[in-house]
Amino acid sequence: MYSRLDRAKQFLPFDALDGFRELLKKAEVEIEEKRDLSEESLSALEKEFNKMEVNSMIKVNYYNYQLKKYVEISGIVTEINRIKKKITIDKERNINISDIQSLEVI
Repeated sequence: MYSRLDRAKQFLPFDALDGFRELLKKAEVEIEEKRDLSEESLSALEKEFNKMEVNSMIKVNYYNYQLKKYVEISGIVTEINRIKKKITIDKERNINISDIQSLEVI
């Protein structure tokens, strides 16, 4: 004979894809809107940009359009284009100054 508990188990929801719900939650992408800088923050950013040199170690928080969120990285400046206002970090990441939220020369 079956107990009441055993009978009740047959009515529990069946999850055929065990762990799939957790994977979906991890894969959800949080989209973050790009923020505009205040005049004061933009002025401070310009000062940091102007004192930066090739081979400077920097920490930068910038908006990554592929990830649709802000990303913070550290690295060595390998190229500076002051006319186009772009920097290259570690020969692989090209960042526009307009996408930078904060910049620190270390």
